[in-house]
Amino acid sequence: MFSYQDFHVIDVVARRGSFSAAADELHKVPSAVSYTVRQIEDKLAVTLFERLHRQVRLTPAGEYFVAQARDMLKTMEDIRLQTQRVANGWTQSVSLALDNVVREDSVNTLVRDFYDAFPDVELLLTMEVFNGVWDALADDRADIAIGATAAVPVSGAFRYREMGTLRWRFVVSPSHPLVQCTQPLANEQLAPYPAICLEDTSRRLPRRTTWLLDNQRRLTVPNWHSAMQCFKAGLGIGVMPSHMAEDAIARGELVELALEEPLLSSPCCIAWRSDKESPPVRWLLDYLGDKEQLQHQWL
Repeated sequence: MFSYQDFHVIDVVARRGSFSAAADELHKVPSAVSYTVRQIEDKLAVTLFERLHRQVRLTPAGEYFVAQARDMLKTMEDIRLQTQRVANGWTQSVSLALDNVVREDSVNTLVRDFYDAFPDVELLLTMEVFNGVWDALADDRADIAIGATAAVPVSGAFRYREMGTLRWRFVVSPSHPLVQCTQPLANEQLAPYPAICLEDTSRRLPRRTTWLLDNQRRLTVPNWHSAMQCFKAGLGIGVMPSHMAEDAIARGELVELALEEPLLSSPCCIAWRSDKESPPVRWLLDYLGDKEQLQHQWL
């Protein structure tokens, strides 16, 4: 109904307070400005400006229209800029799927540094468990996954970089009966107690668990913070990522026990969609660094 130029003329006339002053700014003759304003008023069937001797003054309807016109001008300019950025490989947002095993303090640092580098790009974060990070990549809900297992369960346009191995610790509460048993512990000694497990967040891919024996009861929790509280309360047994358990073990809040069949370390990686390598994604991949840096900062 109205063009960018229509909104611009109304904005200038409202700011300058007269057709002649607006004409000077717009490099037009006053009659052309007055004609444009009259056409807009005719389309609206309202009067936007009260004509005085050498000035114009906004009517109440004019004040409303000018406010809306300025919002539209800003929206139109934003559309133009974002379209140009997309054409040059830019993007409005980058999505990261983070496995629940990564260090939370590293997440906070990454977010702060990303917004310093890209103040006009949104960073969308989701916390996933096990195959949930791969599922997010495969389902186009994430551009980058951090903490994914190196065993790629999907095919497609994905690339990955090793980030070292995640070591597991078998832990129980200091008051748990297993603390008094001779170690290393056999599966028969462990099976009677519930295993504290995280629920895999995958929607389509097969789901996995951290550690579970055949016919053993599960106590399923949403994240490692909840798992930690359950371990401390003596509600079950199981494994935790080494870097998450070490402080609680040092303080005596958890006890690490040896197993006859210890859990192997898990190789981890960062993975990303090779068809989504926008400038912010490439910046993130450079920022995350090599295998040694990834292992130190995230695991």
